Amino acid sequence: MNGNLRVGHGIDVHRFADSYHEDKPLKLGGIIISEKYSLEAYSDGDVVLHGICDAILGACAAGDIGDHFPDTDEAYANIDSAQLLEQVLQTADKKQFYIINIDVTIIAQVPKLSPYKQNMVANLCGLLNLDLGRVNVKATTTESLGSIGREEGIACHAIVLMDSKA
Repeated sequence: MNGNLRVGHGIDVHRFADSYHEDKPLKLGGIIISEKYSLEAYSDGDVVLHGICDAILGACAAGDIGDHFPDTDEAYANIDSAQLLEQVLQTADKKQFYIINIDVTIIAQVPKLSPYKQNMVANLCGLLNLDLGRVNVKATTTESLGSIGREEGIACHAIVLMDSKA
């Protein structure tokens, strides 16, 4: 390590759609969750990938996801968030930063996410080109408190540790 460690934090929240939309299934960490939920979002609404994007951009002092991918730009309508992550990783590479590890916490009353966590970790490792031991995904509820507890949406916090290649 070069002593130029950076921590980034990202958070994203999306409201559940009033009904399930087959063309917009719930995606978290780049995988489709089989329960019949959809999120209201300009992109695919993957709160995990959005949180990770913001965390990486924060660690690189490169703004936030809204700066790079505004919801007023038609190019990003219904886009797969893995494509956004790919562009964010290119930004980090240009700034000569690489990821050491990522820790993700998904906050959702529904659906139950424990059956999906390992698949999310594996998929994230592939998207981020990281070993399995460098990505962690946790899921928690709000014990039925607040808007998430009332099953109105999902939130995600992501923390990334990065170091400089220079």
